[in-house]
Amino acid sequence: MISAWMRTRDKIDKAIDNFFLSIWQTLIVLFSETGSIAFFCAESIKQIFTKPFRFDEIIKHMEFVGNKSLLIIMLTGAFTGMAMSYQIYLGFELVNAVNLVGPTVALGITRELGPVLTGLIVAARAGGAMAARIGTMRVSEQIDALEVMGIDAKQYLVSPRILAAFVAMPLLCGVFDFVAMTGAYFLCVKVLGLDEAIFWDKIQLWLNPRDINEGLIKSAVFGVLFSTICTYRGYNTKGGAKGVGEATNTGVVYSMVIIIVTNFFMTNIIRFYYKVMGIK
Repeated sequence: MISAWMRTRDKIDKAIDNFFLSIWQTLIVLFSETGSIAFFCAESIKQIFTKPFRFDEIIKHMEFVGNKSLLIIMLTGAFTGMAMSYQIYLGFELVNAVNLVGPTVALGITRELGPVLTGLIVAARAGGAMAARIGTMRVSEQIDALEVMGIDAKQYLVSPRILAAFVAMPLLCGVFDFVAMTGAYFLCVKVLGLDEAIFWDKIQLWLNPRDINEGLIKSAVFGVLFSTICTYRGYNTKGGAKGVGEATNTGVVYSMVIIIVTNFFMTNIIRFYYKVMGIK
């Protein structure tokens, strides 16, 4: 009986050891991958400032990231603003504070929902395309051909995409904010009957430029994050067509998770910076 109990205990101890070992191995892979992406990003950003400057590529990718995402950003922003304002209106109506619907929606959109939803949408649309395009070039040996011709593949393929996303994302976030507030205005004033003057007066009273700037800064960082992660996954693709699909999928998923996690930390970092600098 004692020997059976000892065998059971050894089996349990082994299962627990394997569980913690798998967690440790996962963390090692995560940190290793994060470090590789960070070095990849730093090297690619450095290549932006080296000759020859790829202005044509930068403009082309800005058009792809920005203009091609404009319609979906406007559509999402309009319905996000209306949905958010309606739910906030229902809650504030219970405490007779419907006059605060406007500034509450404005703060939520400009500081959180605007940059986050813009980042998620563009990461899914443009980031996935980046990973698929570069991944296809990798498995078809087009990147190897560029390097044989003496062309720096990272400077030609990666750096313009990162810079384009960095520039285009705040512009898209600004469009999202504007369209979302227009949707909120339409629902609150035209449908629910709030006073138009009070709606805009409360927004002007409570919404500060620092709130708008916070969202724009976040969106620029999100642009660098998703473009770096997706291009990294595409650049290191292996395994033919299956590898391209996996690189695209993991690039988009990782980008979305990183955007959501980074948003929390950036909110507190920016708040702390404003506090230290005395910005109100």
